Amino acid sequence: MAAALVGGAFLSATLQVLFDRMASQEVVKFIRGRKVPATLLTKLKTWCLTLNKVLNDAEEKEITDTNVKEWVDELKDAVCHAEDLLDEIATEALRCQVEADFVTRTSKVRNFISTSFDQFGRKLESKIQVVVDKLENLDSQINAIGLREGVEGRSSQRVPTTSLVDPETIIYGRDDDEKAIVNLLLSNDVASNNHSTGVIPIVGMGGVGKTTLARQIYNNQKIIEHFSLKAWVCVSEEFDVPKITKKILEAVSPQKHDHTDFNKIQTELKNYLMGKKCLLILDDVWNENYDDWALLSIPFKYGTSGSRIIVTTRNRSVALIMRPIQIFNLNKLSEEDCWLLFANHAFENGKSNAYPELERIGEEIIKKCDGLPLAAKALGCLLHSKLDVEEWNKILKSEIWSLPNDGGNVLPALRLSYNYLPSHLKRCFAYCSIFPKNYLFKMEELVQLWMGEGFLQQHNKNEEMEDIGAEYFLDLVSRSLLQRSNGSKLCFLMHDLVHDLAKSVSGKFCFRSEGDNTNKIIEKTRHFSYLRTTYDIPEKFTALCKAKNLRTFIALEMKKEDKDEDNKVLKFYLTKKVQHDLLLTLRFLRVLSLSHYCNIELPELIGDFKHLRYLDVSFTGIEKLPKSTCMLPNLQTLNLSGCKFLVKLPRNMRNLINLRHLYISGTSIKNMPIHMGRLQCLQTLTKFVVGKDIGFRIEELGKLSNLRGVIVISNLQNVINSTNALEAKLKDKEHLKELTLEWDAANDVISRSERDVLNNLQPHTSLTMLVIKNYNDTSFPNWVGDSSFSNITVVHLNSCRNCSSLPSLGQLPSLLDLFVFGFDEVVTVDANFYGSGSYTATPFQSLKILRFKAMSKWEEWSPYHKEGKDEEAFPSLQELYLEKCPKLSGSLPKHLPSLTELGIEECEQLETSLPTAPFIRKLVVRNCNVELLKKLPPTLHDLTIIGFENLESLPEGVMDHNHSVERLFISEFPVLKSLPRGGLSSPTTLKYLFIRNCKELEFPMYPCYSSLVGLIIEYSCNPLKSFPLDIFPKLRYLIIEGCRNMESLSVSEGHHLTDLLRLKIKNCPHFVAFPSGGLSAPNLSELEVSNCSLLNSLPENMHAFLPSLQFLDIINCPQIESFPKGGLSSNLISLRISDCKKLICNRMEWGLQRLQSLKRLAFINYDHDCWDVESFPEEYLLPTTVTHLYITGFGNLRTLDNNGFQHLNSLQYLSLEDCPKLKHMPEEGLPVTISNVKIITCPLLTKRLQRKKGKEWSNIAHTPFIEIIERNQLPVLC
Repeated sequence: MAAALVGGAFLSATLQVLFDRMASQEVVKFIRGRKVPATLLTKLKTWCLTLNKVLNDAEEKEITDTNVKEWVDELKDAVCHAEDLLDEIATEALRCQVEADFVTRTSKVRNFISTSFDQFGRKLESKIQVVVDKLENLDSQINAIGLREGVEGRSSQRVPTTSLVDPETIIYGRDDDEKAIVNLLLSNDVASNNHSTGVIPIVGMGGVGKTTLARQIYNNQKIIEHFSLKAWVCVSEEFDVPKITKKILEAVSPQKHDHTDFNKIQTELKNYLMGKKCLLILDDVWNENYDDWALLSIPFKYGTSGSRIIVTTRNRSVALIMRPIQIFNLNKLSEEDCWLLFANHAFENGKSNAYPELERIGEEIIKKCDGLPLAAKALGCLLHSKLDVEEWNKILKSEIWSLPNDGGNVLPALRLSYNYLPSHLKRCFAYCSIFPKNYLFKMEELVQLWMGEGFLQQHNKNEEMEDIGAEYFLDLVSRSLLQRSNGSKLCFLMHDLVHDLAKSVSGKFCFRSEGDNTNKIIEKTRHFSYLRTTYDIPEKFTALCKAKNLRTFIALEMKKEDKDEDNKVLKFYLTKKVQHDLLLTLRFLRVLSLSHYCNIELPELIGDFKHLRYLDVSFTGIEKLPKSTCMLPNLQTLNLSGCKFLVKLPRNMRNLINLRHLYISGTSIKNMPIHMGRLQCLQTLTKFVVGKDIGFRIEELGKLSNLRGVIVISNLQNVINSTNALEAKLKDKEHLKELTLEWDAANDVISRSERDVLNNLQPHTSLTMLVIKNYNDTSFPNWVGDSSFSNITVVHLNSCRNCSSLPSLGQLPSLLDLFVFGFDEVVTVDANFYGSGSYTATPFQSLKILRFKAMSKWEEWSPYHKEGKDEEAFPSLQELYLEKCPKLSGSLPKHLPSLTELGIEECEQLETSLPTAPFIRKLVVRNCNVELLKKLPPTLHDLTIIGFENLESLPEGVMDHNHSVERLFISEFPVLKSLPRGGLSSPTTLKYLFIRNCKELEFPMYPCYSSLVGLIIEYSCNPLKSFPLDIFPKLRYLIIEGCRNMESLSVSEGHHLTDLLRLKIKNCPHFVAFPSGGLSAPNLSELEVSNCSLLNSLPENMHAFLPSLQFLDIINCPQIESFPKGGLSSNLISLRISDCKKLICNRMEWGLQRLQSLKRLAFINYDHDCWDVESFPEEYLLPTTVTHLYITGFGNLRTLDNNGFQHLNSLQYLSLEDCPKLKHMPEEGLPVTISNVKIITCPLLTKRLQRKKGKEWSNIAHTPFIEIIERNQLPVLC
């Protein structure tokens, strides 16, 4: 079959869903006996079946024929309309059934349903007729545009690959890969799955260089000498076993083989391979049929031991059927190697030095390739010997798909992966285009979205939709269309060029808003997403009025972390016009995600969104859900996670009969709605608050037999009878993975029944995480720690105040993380902790993290002893933390061979030596006995010592032999006088030094500190008067705070601080001077001086010596009168001036108009008399580039100057705070660019800004977001 059709046409799966819906029980029952709709649906199905016959031909031709493309788009649009109409029928049937449940007499039920349909059916009939007419019209165009039935498409025109290496070709970045595979091929120690020939698949996405690598290996001299026979066969799309076998035979045998008898060919190949060591390369394999592979591989089992087959494929599933000795996953090239490959093709002899501007553009072009060598080579060839900067910029700004020759064959190479997708995966893949590049996909999230969109095909009613979706997701991963993220095992990425492919095939139906491109939205658009910004104003969504049939509306996080420049979590606001106007026009929505907005209010008519299946308002400020939410019979996923202001759910949640996932962790919900057990489809319930009355009790959980994932069960003190706990049936819920059992923390009465309750809450042994909080009985039931729980990786036991012993946890074979907190009655951790009974396994054999905290009576930690065996517990432990164990004494585990981090805090009685740990890198000792410091491990990289109040010097030898310390944190040493002169570490090792609250310490001016990169001194080093910057040549970050006697910074004349990036001088009352002549720090980007009452000037020549300065804060420095001569850096982005009265008096000389990069201006005062002005700002005081303006603490300010505001045509945000006399906004209003005004504690102005009736309201009425906050009042968002 041709490549374009291998997986089936995109629309085939959609039509199949349509047919399934027509045949579904609810639709058939609902329309039974109603002739008109039944007849129309028959016509609809007939036309769909007719058009389905030409889909294969249409999908192949639409790539090059615009008429066919338009025809396919019209068909997709019509099918979407048909889907929506059938969904309406199914939903109406479902709604009638739910309402009929409340009608007890059968006759009334029938009458009710009949009446409902009469009203509903008349509206629907005309809509179905429109779709039927459109399908009929599309059918009439088939001949005109040249579509044919039953066409299987052209055969692939790809040129077969060969083993021949171009001697002029240079291969970049694959030396390590080649070496690893060659070593594997030459090794005799590799198991070959019970036969002589081992298979090594090279798996990777299209264009990553699998064939190139295989060719290099094939021609490697060691390989040539090692194998007596070699053969290269390009398999490509068609896995025809007889043909491939014949190709192999012809490759290894010099004789001609004209016969076609497969038996004879296979026998000859067997005879030829017998007793020979052979290497076969099968390039570009797509076959997933095990039987075909098994048949092909039979002759190779007669070869001698050590024969090998290398297979290149894009699909991991292909590799797995071969039972390989090892799968080799080929990763992307590094950016450096990608550049070398690109430059080799773009420049003569690969030399780019003579063209620095082209080199700069080329480095940006390489980022488009995202490590794909095929793309790097294609773009390099496209620009070969072209020296026009404009032409290079054109390539930089273009999509690879729009470049000549499909971007140098990049598009065909990647599109082949799409063509091979089954039709049901094609639309799942295309849907991914609504997410931005580099988006981190989580399987659970994407599967629920696919489910909400109706993409998952359930062929067997016993199959769970989530399992089907997971299979789809993992299939895309297997085919290299999604790739596991390096940063998280739970997240996946889509390569940039694969994302471009998804965008290409999704066409006009998926739209992702970027910049001002929303004018490209059309009526056919069904799926819409955009990136949240701080204030999302109405204009951002204006064009959506064209997409009346929109199914998807998703707000996504920004590409960067959602934090501002001060590292504070950003708040996001969405215009009310979206929430209360636009959404009400989008009645076909299936997916609605408005997460992370502060001001979300769902419309009261949300219940009219009959198609809605996925609703996400997580981490929003929502306070309640409309009652009509319970009228969404199709709703499958409701995500309320992190809605901390949400205190209750609507009472009738039990009506959401299709709800499968309810996320309510992080909410303030105190009680569950009644009869949650009726939600039979529910699989995810992240929190269940146990009540006392019928319908609210823990037994409701027992009715939810499909629960999986994570659940927190709280208020367990309300379980009075332990038999009720048994009815929760946790032991039967094998798909439940993470369980938290929680009693009320305020209930500290010892309860003898809680042990029975906990015993009856025993979960299934498939559990992976167990948390028990506020348990008040004196001991644990036996199941806690039983070795049958072989999958548990995390156990947290929190505030079990009355327990006098820990449960036996040492025999949990998979336990990785154990946290024990607040066991007030435990005195000894004894042998029982390691495991009870006739155990044989090493205790805590897998444990990596162990934490004990707040154990107020704990005195002894008994070592592990095993008769007749010399073994230790905790062989895998990497992190050990002991905190707030004031009575703990004696010894710790003596030998921890894997330990890398150790923290001991507030364990005053502990005097033992530290455990033997050859790999320890990090040590924290706080408020402990000084004996712990006497013998420290020599391997430390990170050392923190806090709270040794009586030490004048560090104990002898504490650092003498530490030659690898990179970070040192010393705090709370009030009488410490000095640090070691040279014994701490070599000059090249110590990089970060943090000194806090060591007032008497003399700062070390020794050569061994010259390698410092970061230095923070807080409320320490009182003897320090002048800080010599030039003895720290590598310093990047310097913060000096609270050094009460420091007077100046000094630096040698002509010395340039090229590494310094951030400098802060804070709360130094005697600081008077920066280095004379100026501070030459060409890369300094951030400077702050605050609370330096004697400082009278900023560094000289800032405009020249600090050219990279972007952030400048001048706070409470009352003696500074002016900016230095020449002004500030032209690259300044943010300027804050606070309580600097003399500087403010000279504000008209600041010259801010020259700073064309300045965006954020803050005038923040705590002394109300500092700005003695009644009108502000003066005309032309502020530059036109300002986007954010903060005015705080102006005690006499009465009006905002109209002339000062009118030229601020970039202003977006205005904050007015603590201006008690302010009454007037600018008389001509604020600039139209403003999207947000925040007014805090300006009482006179607040009165005049009452919505619609206040005297100043008209001056800000056009502003999308207005937030007014008065002291001791909740904010009002206008």
